[in-house]
Amino acid sequence: MKTGISIFGAALTAFVATASQAAKPKEWAEYGVEAKIPFANNGGIRNFEANGDRGIWIEDRQRRWYYARIIGPCHNLSHANGLAFDTRGAASLDKFGGVIAGREYCQFDSLVTAEKPLPRKERIQIRKEVRAEAKKAVAPDD
Repeated sequence: MKTGISIFGAALTAFVATASQAAKPKEWAEYGVEAKIPFANNGGIRNFEANGDRGIWIEDRQRRWYYARIIGPCHNLSHANGLAFDTRGAASLDKFGGVIAGREYCQFDSLVTAEKPLPRKERIQIRKEVRAEAKKAVAPDD
């Protein structure tokens, strides 16, 4: 009976270790490198987050992040509830693809590997601080 319990315990430990590794996001060896998101047309995209109207962070099934810079502004991107990714008939999404936000089609300029984006509130705070510093540099309070 002890061997049955120890085998069960070993199997449970192996399962928990595998599950914790699966939930852990994968890291890129290098950021900013042109990339493709495999199987984007078949559930390969897990999540997305808009970066204003100029870009979008995209998370794949392995929890790796990409950043797609968009040609020109994409006005519906920042407040869209859902997006349609255009892979141009291929199985993977790359820099030649785009995104449909509402009724607006937005063409990618590039698609590169990226870090997980900061939470939205932190990004807004940083943007405000940068703008305040730029304002001080242009018109100092003398």
